[in-house]
Amino acid sequence: MAFFRTLSVADTVPTLVGDGVTLRTPQMGDHQAWSELRTISRDFLRPWEPIWPSDDLTRNAFRRRLKRYAREMEQDQAYPFFIFGPDGALVGGVTLSQVRRGVAQSCCVGYWMGQPYAGRGLMSKAMRALTPFVFDGLKLRRLEAACLPRNVASIRLLEKIGFEREGCARQYLCIDGIWQDHLLYALLRGPRLV
Repeated sequence: MAFFRTLSVADTVPTLVGDGVTLRTPQMGDHQAWSELRTISRDFLRPWEPIWPSDDLTRNAFRRRLKRYAREMEQDQAYPFFIFGPDGALVGGVTLSQVRRGVAQSCCVGYWMGQPYAGRGLMSKAMRALTPFVFDGLKLRRLEAACLPRNVASIRLLEKIGFEREGCARQYLCIDGIWQDHLLYALLRGPRLV
């Protein structure tokens, strides 16, 4: 049982609309666009992500991914979104994970942008569209993020939208096959007690 849970299992996760971006949960019909975008962005994404399984881009692996997503949403553990640009093309993704209820009321955010769309401000717009869902929809108080110290673009993104650096976690995540230190950031709901 989730303590302070605000969405029931029967509720659907909304489509989030921002300034020139739309975020919605992944669907089987997204496989081809997702696979193509990830394929052409592989070298661009490699330094910032865990090593991909050999079958990661296959239809069967995508189907398993969607089943895991559905289970995690049903259990109020994670909320994945694909990001679509102004022309409706898939441009990237963002996932809320490690949802913690009770006295924590927090979650982590991870994100990726396809190489052809990087540097256009779309992730900033997506994160701005996502935060009302985190704080008002899920009723969480804290949104956490971690990034590699050398990932200047990610640091700029987080600081631009209001995240504050809180420290460093040594050997925090296994990225590109290596346990690497990460800078820790957080965005808080606000000073009011609710």
